[in-house]
Amino acid sequence: SKCVKCMRCIQICEKVQSLGVWDLQGTGHRTTVGVVDNLDLQDGDCSLCGQCITHCPVGALRSRDDRDILNDAIDDPEKIIIAQVAPAVRTAWGEQIGLRDEESTMGKLVCALKKIGIDYVFDTTYSADLTIMEEGSEFLERLAHKEDYSWPMFTSCCPGWVRFVKTQYPDMVKNLSTAKSPQQMFGAVVREYYKDPEKNEGKKIVSVSIMPRTVFSLSIMPCVAKKYERSVPQVNDSGKGSDVDLVLTTRELDSFIRSDNIRPEDLVDMPFDSIFGEGSGAGVIFGTTGGVMEAALRTAY
Repeated sequence: SKCVKCMRCIQICEKVQSLGVWDLQGTGHRTTVGVVDNLDLQDGDCSLCGQCITHCPVGALRSRDDRDILNDAIDDPEKIIIAQVAPAVRTAWGEQIGLRDEESTMGKLVCALKKIGIDYVFDTTYSADLTIMEEGSEFLERLAHKEDYSWPMFTSCCPGWVRFVKTQYPDMVKNLSTAKSPQQMFGAVVREYYKDPEKNEGKKIVSVSIMPRTVFSLSIMPCVAKKYERSVPQVNDSGKGSDVDLVLTTRELDSFIRSDNIRPEDLVDMPFDSIFGEGSGAGVIFGTTGGVMEAALRTAY
């Protein structure tokens, strides 16, 4: 009902992203914008890049807001809230709350998350290192038997990229690494670690990714594609339900900080919790173009 038929979503998807997910439907006054072939969005060729959302001038397209789920988890005394923060979040998290680049340190982000009510804050750089070791080892294995594999080998860290390959270049799916993304690896490792009653104090664990069952696992990620990834059955194969319970984007995180009336001047530098707050420089460069490939090759070498 908000759509003004400006067709910016159609243009960005077709002319820039080259996917053509959106199209005009109907005629005359019944004309509206919808998914090509009247498909549901999840059944189309959408790679979840989010460009249609950022180019919609009236908010007819928007990302799903999951902050209420985190609020409910925080209010539940039976749950331990564990958050992981993706490397790429470092670049922009302070922008919406008025922090300059040099002020928006990771230490202050940890402080903000603690003020929100997160019990443990970890760095996805830890599991990025795990991903590097997995992909580096897989690359060496493929190289040793190169006649048995298709080349080149592609990383599988980004769910948007994986969807793009599957829908646009299905013949190249076999080139993808078999490793989980750092988000999903982290969720699986945390669940295994905190299933010990001495560590989880008998509470349920909730894991939240910030690109999220005894533990509530939260992920803070830079893109909406990670919201999709946490629900994909093939990457939740640890036998304990979803590896990650909830994913919030950087924008949702900033909205949460503002809604909790957390003032930037009250934030102080705090360290990530141990042991999953540690990571190498190779894990950090996941947040830059070509960083995953460089890190994996470096580790393989």
